[in-house]
Amino acid sequence: MKAAVYYENGPPSVFRYEDVPDPKCAPHEVLIKVEAVSIEGGDTLNRAGGALASKPHIVGYQAAGTIVEVGAEVENLRPGQKVTTVNAYGSHAEYRAVPALTAWPVPDNLDIREAAAIPVPFGTADDCLFEFGRLKAGETVLVQAGAGAVGLAAIQLAKRAGATVIATASSDERLARLKDLGLDHGINYRTQDLVAEVRRLTDNKGVNLAVDPVGGSTLQKSILSLAYRGRVSFVGRAGREPMTVDVQTMMGGNQSMSGVFLGAEIGTERVRANIQRLIDDVAAGGLKVVLDRSFPLREAAAAHEYIESRKAVGRVLLIP
Repeated sequence: MKAAVYYENGPPSVFRYEDVPDPKCAPHEVLIKVEAVSIEGGDTLNRAGGALASKPHIVGYQAAGTIVEVGAEVENLRPGQKVTTVNAYGSHAEYRAVPALTAWPVPDNLDIREAAAIPVPFGTADDCLFEFGRLKAGETVLVQAGAGAVGLAAIQLAKRAGATVIATASSDERLARLKDLGLDHGINYRTQDLVAEVRRLTDNKGVNLAVDPVGGSTLQKSILSLAYRGRVSFVGRAGREPMTVDVQTMMGGNQSMSGVFLGAEIGTERVRANIQRLIDDVAAGGLKVVLDRSFPLREAAAAHEYIESRKAVGRVLLIP
């Protein structure tokens, strides 16, 4: 099969488009013919500095396609079925093998490209808001990096739950595209003082919950934006800055912060059922997947470079 591989970490230019052996389907796995790859933020981080499971290495968490083989221990899935899948690596390829526990059936009326972009961002956003963020109707949420996939999902889920939604992005144009998804107030973090603007928008009360996939200095601003008893769901380091955060201010406000990592519980009954519910919600029109651009698999380097330019609003796909 063809795959986008690399032999060492580095910038997008490390990718090579090569022939590699087809993956083998273990007894607990399914083998799929990949039809759409959703490039996750973690994919770019892993390419830049993550461990290589093999040489050449095939990066990538998330992809959707058609099952071509099921392992002997798999009972709930069948060849010919459309699924969206998650695994630690291996998405940037024409075929991938994944545990059946992390493959979800795709409803017939759902575009496979949209299905590819659901499990990690929507599952993560849901956990940030509800499982760990304990969001309630009537509260105010700050969503950092609102134009990213987790941010786009969090805006929709929070608004549907009855929250007031504030989100950040790098331009007024990107913020304008979030209005139809439920955004109440946008903050351009390049031209506005984020904390001061949050305070202004909340009558100096602050937000009840901040969802932060950026980390670094942005996480400090999330903390400083909290209301009394406010919470932070910290879910990533997309900003790639050192983590030098001062949490002393949280004590006086009886505030709390939870680290959120969907992968730690992705095989559990709770998360599996939650992701399937979110997939079905998208298929029914209750939630929207925002897709920015698609690139051929052979152009994985260009796709990663485009993501890192921070021009995208929503998910960037690779199509084998």
